[in-house]
Amino acid sequence: MPFTTREIESPDPVTRVAAADAALRQPEEDDIGEKMVLNMGPSHPATHGVLRLVLELDGEIITKATPDIGFLHRGDEKIAENMQYNQFVPYTDRLDYLAPLANNVAYALAVEKLMGWEIPPRGKAIRTICCETSRISSHLLGIGAMALDLGAMTVFLYTFREREKLYDLFELLTGARFTTSYT
Repeated sequence: MPFTTREIESPDPVTRVAAADAALRQPEEDDIGEKMVLNMGPSHPATHGVLRLVLELDGEIITKATPDIGFLHRGDEKIAENMQYNQFVPYTDRLDYLAPLANNVAYALAVEKLMGWEIPPRGKAIRTICCETSRISSHLLGIGAMALDLGAMTVFLYTFREREKLYDLFELLTGARFTTSYT
């Protein structure tokens, strides 16, 4: 499709970009395909997790994607209402099982802020290291899964090998590999 220029009157940069984008997306008559709505997920082979997307298609072009992220909701907030603060820590591991230490720290920070507690610098440094290693572990899984989807089995195995090294560190630190419950 040839590019056309139009005079945009609004000085607002966001509006200018949106208008320019809309101008470029104007389909020509012969480009219009069959319009349809497609549900992708929540257990589609291309999604690693429980995400559902409602996709609006124009031929093979996705014109709109609406995420529905509520499939993992288990009522953790309601469960927490009947517990003491320290009893809920193991539940935070399960919120994102790929980076459980980060969830433990986030919950602990919220409780500490409510209580007005201040954590010493050494504790903050340890938590930062825990969160970053959890993030790296999670990203290794994501990269490995994406590589596997592309047919790169060797990359998948390499990322899992490196992830196992991080799990060994988690086990030394917390006594567990997956559900760490460490704050």
